[in-house]
Amino acid sequence: MSSEVPVQPHRPVPPPPRGTAAVPALVALATAVGSTGLAAGGTAGPLLATAMTGSAAAAGLPVAMNLAGQAGAAILISRLASQGRRGPGLAAGFAVGAAGAALVVPAGASGSFPLVLLGSVLLGAANAAVFLARYAAAAVVPPDRRGRALGRVLSATAVGAVVSPVLLGPGAVLAAHAGLVRESGAYLVAIVAFGAAALAFAALSRAGLSGGRPEGAETGGVLRALRSSRAWPAISALALTNFAMVGVMTVAPVHLSAGGDGLTAVGLVVALHVVCMFGPSAVTGALADRFGPVYLIAAGGVFLFGAGVLGAMAGEHDPVVMTLHLVLVGLGWNGGVVGGSALLGATASPGLRTHLEGIGEAAMGLAAVVAAPLAGVVSAIGGYRGLAAGLGVFAAAGLALTCTRARRRPS
Repeated sequence: MSSEVPVQPHRPVPPPPRGTAAVPALVALATAVGSTGLAAGGTAGPLLATAMTGSAAAAGLPVAMNLAGQAGAAILISRLASQGRRGPGLAAGFAVGAAGAALVVPAGASGSFPLVLLGSVLLGAANAAVFLARYAAAAVVPPDRRGRALGRVLSATAVGAVVSPVLLGPGAVLAAHAGLVRESGAYLVAIVAFGAAALAFAALSRAGLSGGRPEGAETGGVLRALRSSRAWPAISALALTNFAMVGVMTVAPVHLSAGGDGLTAVGLVVALHVVCMFGPSAVTGALADRFGPVYLIAAGGVFLFGAGVLGAMAGEHDPVVMTLHLVLVGLGWNGGVVGGSALLGATASPGLRTHLEGIGEAAMGLAAVVAAPLAGVVSAIGGYRGLAAGLGVFAAAGLALTCTRARRRPS
């Protein structure tokens, strides 16, 4: 059985360069290292902002700046990839992220919040590199193995994404010993993690990750890609899935804490959710290759709908139901993102693929920017149950429509 979505006909794809067989595994390893710095933007940023300003109202600003930087960097890194410089582009993204973390550390010590925000924007470049790395692995394997390749990288990302929050404590101790603000400890970890990943991708660019200009690459690619309609179902799947996940996870930790769960318990539930987001990717990537990406996106919609049903049933003192709810959110995100990424590779023309990868990543970031504040407003009006149910229905309906549109794409 194969997906109903036909691959756009084009000139035969040349075989991967010799010596690139180990590149996907090396990309996965480098990404695992780099992703250990992710907590700097997503978790430490709000803590540092609150500590510096004395107000929780400022907590979301570093995250917003980080997401904005991620969206912009995704376009730039993908532009380099379209010029045959995918490895250097990813290396540059990690290097800029390391520089951003290096800026935040002294800014926190000197009390300069504007510099913290500037550093957060730069930090977003490393986040973009972490998630665009999946396409780097897929680019050096035959088309029928792209799902497995990108799934392997996302699975490796799970290692760093889970380890990263665990390093918050040791990082804070290290920062305190150095006479720095404790909340900047995660940024010290990010400097090392992103710096190491930058060196690794610079080396990989010499080992088959980057070649000449991609087959059929087009000038004016971003504008052409924006006008192209073939890959929009894939981009819609990525954005819808991330919107639903970010909306839930913006409020879920607060809901768990309000129910009396300690920070340790909340952290364990969130860690399990993250494992379900990334961990199954090697399996789901293979399923995308075997059965087609549309079925995986549909499964993601089913999981997100089920998550909405459980979320609507979860009270403040239902840790078991909340855990199952967040597990399904993680699995739904995995299906939508792995399926959407594979669908993007199957529908985008070779000359526009790298540009569309960046647009897809930017769409995910912009969806998150909208979802986070909106979730706070909706939960304040309708409670967490209303938020969870609404996001579940919205995501499931949106992904169902996306699958329908994808199946109708002309060859």
